[in-house]
Amino acid sequence: MNLKSYLDHNIFHTISEIADKKGLETYVIGGYVRDLILHRPSKDIDVVTVGSGIELAKEVAKKFGPKVKVSVFKSYGTAMVRIKDCEVEFVGARKESYQKDSRNPIVEDGTLEDDQKRRDFTINALALSLNKETFGELVDPFDGLKDMEDQRIITPLEPGVTFSDDPLRMMRAIRFATQLGFDIEEETLKAIADNASRIEIISGERIIDEINKMMMAPKPSIGFKLLEQTGLLKIIIPELQAMKGRDVRNGIGHKDNFYHTLAVLDNICPHTDNLWLRWSALLHDIGKPKTKRFHPKFGWTFHAHNHFGSKMIPSLFKKLRLPLHDKMKYVQKMVFLHMRPIILSEEIVTDSAVRRLLFDAGDDIDELMTLCEADITSKNPEKVKKYMTNFKIVRQKLKELEERDAIRNFQPPVSGELIMECFQLKPSREIGIIKMAIKDAILDGEIRNDFDEAFEFMKTKGEELGLTFHEPKERKN
Repeated sequence: MNLKSYLDHNIFHTISEIADKKGLETYVIGGYVRDLILHRPSKDIDVVTVGSGIELAKEVAKKFGPKVKVSVFKSYGTAMVRIKDCEVEFVGARKESYQKDSRNPIVEDGTLEDDQKRRDFTINALALSLNKETFGELVDPFDGLKDMEDQRIITPLEPGVTFSDDPLRMMRAIRFATQLGFDIEEETLKAIADNASRIEIISGERIIDEINKMMMAPKPSIGFKLLEQTGLLKIIIPELQAMKGRDVRNGIGHKDNFYHTLAVLDNICPHTDNLWLRWSALLHDIGKPKTKRFHPKFGWTFHAHNHFGSKMIPSLFKKLRLPLHDKMKYVQKMVFLHMRPIILSEEIVTDSAVRRLLFDAGDDIDELMTLCEADITSKNPEKVKKYMTNFKIVRQKLKELEERDAIRNFQPPVSGELIMECFQLKPSREIGIIKMAIKDAILDGEIRNDFDEAFEFMKTKGEELGLTFHEPKERKN
């Protein structure tokens, strides 16, 4: 099969010319070829040559001019060249062997066949010749093209050996199944389950990189179901595994929170490319296992699961090697607040409650509402309709109150310094009491978010506390 028409980028013709001049058998290989055939965009090009990949990279970079630099990774025998909008990695063909306690292979020079045998899956072992006489010819020793047609993920060699040698490939199999919508072949899937414990030798950074890629797929639930099915989930994120299952007492059961969570995650994906909002969806009910109780009158309850869940986020992010600063705080905030709009949608929507929600959510209010809408997974269409209608009312009130009262991210219009001057106070608890009272009065709609109204309210509150008012030098915040 000749796929010459797929190689119309100038970079391939340049590599071909240099490879022929140096007498090097050279191919573009792996994921780039797979994505070309599947018509998926890809800018990462892998080139393998039977010889020195580093030397070939240097010659190619030279051809494109002095501004094109080569990044050499001698320990891996690879070199990276950035040309226009593409990253091209060059490597010499090699064969690999592994020791049981490490995923780092012992590498030797090899043939193209050796290099294809070391690839993780048949769909990633496809190679297209870049030499002039055979330019564009497909080398496919494991029928990877047929596996793509059949939408099947299978290893080139015995899967147990493949996954034991490099356990990260188990995560990659599940990630590709999720991204591409392919099935993992039966024996390959069984081998993942048999070797699940081997994942413990893989660094957290590599594991979370695969999970993040999976999270950005159109339907991430595919991956999490496979992680659970193969036993990887209870090793990697036992907190999610703990959500699986239903308990029944006195004939009363509750929904399976694991599958509910995956439904929420899938629901939110068409509405956002924000990875951290997707993580918020995945972790929004993470506190439910710790808060589950059975009450003879009310049945199963999960009181304050949002509070417990938000408390779990920092340690969970640390363990998973996720960022611990603003991204973590964002997810923590979403988990903590996710019940608030739902409660509003069940009750009469008061201006006061909406103002407080807007104040607490700040600039993240729209994404919080998106999360809450995704959280409606009921199979009862009337119930769904009721919630969605009420959420529209909440969104409209949010818009109206924001336009009228400018509550989002607001600071009370009377400062602590002015309170100190007006009541001749040093730093003390009374200042905090007055500031909080002003904030609550604005959020409850007793006064507007306006300096003059807040100033008069401050005077009244101070007098209630037994403080003596003194006219300030300047009446401004």
